[in-house]
Amino acid sequence: MTAQPHWQASTPADHKLTVRDRRFNRDEKRQRGVDPVASAWFAALSASFPRGEAMFIEAVKAHRDGVPEQLAAEIRDFIRQEVNHSREHVAFNRAIEEAGYDLTRIEERVKRLVGDTLATPPIVQLAITCALEHFTAMFAHQFLKSPKALATAGMGDPQLWLWHAVEEIEHKAVAYDTFLHATRDWSGFKRWRMRSILMALVTFRFLRNRTRDALELLEQDDITGWRAKWRLFAYLTGKPGILRKILPSWLGYFRPGFHPWDLDDRYLITRWDVDQAKREDGPATA
Repeated sequence: MTAQPHWQASTPADHKLTVRDRRFNRDEKRQRGVDPVASAWFAALSASFPRGEAMFIEAVKAHRDGVPEQLAAEIRDFIRQEVNHSREHVAFNRAIEEAGYDLTRIEERVKRLVGDTLATPPIVQLAITCALEHFTAMFAHQFLKSPKALATAGMGDPQLWLWHAVEEIEHKAVAYDTFLHATRDWSGFKRWRMRSILMALVTFRFLRNRTRDALELLEQDDITGWRAKWRLFAYLTGKPGILRKILPSWLGYFRPGFHPWDLDDRYLITRWDVDQAKREDGPATA
């Protein structure tokens, strides 16, 4: 008899998802960023989000029948959060194009890659979603931990990325818990083997494709060849070095018994909520 994964014990008992329906700078004309490398990287990420998040939703929905009520409620809020994220990044991507960048080939590539994923068995789609959700949670942690680094993104309202990051942390375990429930009759080794193999594959494809996308955008700013590759490498691994900073968390995914809430970083959400309250209240009056 195989052991049942008790996912409820891993998620903080008082944790809940909050759907924050925000809209960002619809009428603002975006300018190309002061840092073209940061702008290219964030634009490459954003271009992948609408189709990618639609895929996440479908992967989780395909396995929601029969899940415990707590998880069912989290899935509903996860879907609502992801729909809002997709909507805002569609608007952001439109602003990127209006600023003069051509996303056509990038969007075609994302469409093809998502299509490849959707052609796999549903449980594979869910495991891929778990891996990609871990990537977004790792990035979200770094964005919220060092929000000033987002200012160099240039074209992006930092509040868009911080809002997105908050909700990515909130729902970082939903796909994973759905995977645990869907594979509850599997052995622990079988489950570990699948998620580990797919994380390795997802990592390779994610870094290859986002790098390719960013280099294509840098080329549109007349930054090409080894100069472009070196500047992007230095940005990702040197300063601010997001890939370097997420390495320990990425390695943690391969640990037997891993769960996204092994790292309880809800304090970053609380800090953002406090900052938002101050922004909304405005400056104190005498």
